[in-house]
Amino acid sequence: MLHDFAHERQQVLLRQRNMFALTTAGLAVALVVATGLAMTRAREVVLLPTLERPLTVSSAGVEADYLELVTRDVALMLLNRSPEGLDYWMETILDVADPAHRGKLKADLVKIVAEQRGSDVSQAFVITQMTVDPKGLSSEVSGKLKTFVGSQVIASDERRFRLTWTYRGLRLALAGFAQISTDKDQKEAG
Repeated sequence: MLHDFAHERQQVLLRQRNMFALTTAGLAVALVVATGLAMTRAREVVLLPTLERPLTVSSAGVEADYLELVTRDVALMLLNRSPEGLDYWMETILDVADPAHRGKLKADLVKIVAEQRGSDVSQAFVITQMTVDPKGLSSEVSGKLKTFVGSQVIASDERRFRLTWTYRGLRLALAGFAQISTDKDQKEAG
């Protein structure tokens, strides 16, 4: 009887060992398949049609190329406006603003919106030159600022603007903007 009981117990243990071995083999095959799929999976890179080369953002600082692209986009957004899109214009600029400077920027933008709302005055800016200083987190854009009333051009002047930036973590944000005098302005004043 003891012999029958021992034999039956060994058979149970043998079945458990075989099930454990089959489960282990199945998991090993699944692991090999998953590893193979992970190694052969295609890598994805987001390509933006306006970029000529890949850009990276790191905590070491801002690359000049990245600062130039952001400056271009923000300057064009900031300096091209019409009465129909003033609310969107202001919110879009505030979206790229540094939270610490958002209040002052909003106050400046609200003044512009108050002056322009209900009028027929629009402006368009064409960039002719840009300089960026990644270490100083500033950039300057020069170009022709055209002012329209309706479809009539009433002014077309060379202007230069300075944009200042902050860089925290991996976020480049607008800290301020101002018009700076051009050589022509200085000659007329002097």
